[in-house]
Amino acid sequence: MDLNARWAEAQSFLEMGGPSIWAIAALSVLTLALILWKVWRLVLMGAWAGRTTERAVDLWTNGQTTAARDLLIHRRSIRAVVARTAIIARLNGTFNATDLREEVERVAQRQLSRARSGLRALELIATIAPLLGLLGTVLGMIAAFQTLQEAGSRADPAALAGGIWEALLTTAAGMAVAIPASVALTWFESVANRAQTDMEDAATRILTRDAPGTNPVLAAAE
Repeated sequence: MDLNARWAEAQSFLEMGGPSIWAIAALSVLTLALILWKVWRLVLMGAWAGRTTERAVDLWTNGQTTAARDLLIHRRSIRAVVARTAIIARLNGTFNATDLREEVERVAQRQLSRARSGLRALELIATIAPLLGLLGTVLGMIAAFQTLQEAGSRADPAALAGGIWEALLTTAAGMAVAIPASVALTWFESVANRAQTDMEDAATRILTRDAPGTNPVLAAAE
């Protein structure tokens, strides 16, 4: 019974807001789904896993090339994928300096693209949700003042005030959706930027420091 009452209240709220509030409600569901999906995807990508990659790079710079490769061979985190690509390419010696850098950059860009997927949708939601709220408010205010004009001198100030606060509901609802979307967007971007910095650091250390037994192609190129 309590659930039915809450559902009735939600329906009443949506009806008061008009078409804009329905669009905002749909965006709120989409925003929640996007945030949960993005967190799950970043966890699967190992966006917060970097210690193993750091250990592998330390092994590489200390001359333990095989141990560094083996430590990353089965790792799937975005940092590990880039570092493993650089290590294997150096050990194989099949790339010159330019091709080696381009190959590592290609893999890094692909991993970053995966890490940033879905962020444009969150950015769009954070932009249009307040605009939808403002649109609903403007339409509601127009309707309220049309009613006031039709009533003439018999206008009830209480009814007018009720129409205005109902119109303002859409602005509040739009902001309530946009704020979490904007916060999540900033957080996800910071995670991707941190991963990018770590990948660049690991790749640079691997590509510019020759370990014993590796192809000194970069040093020769310089």
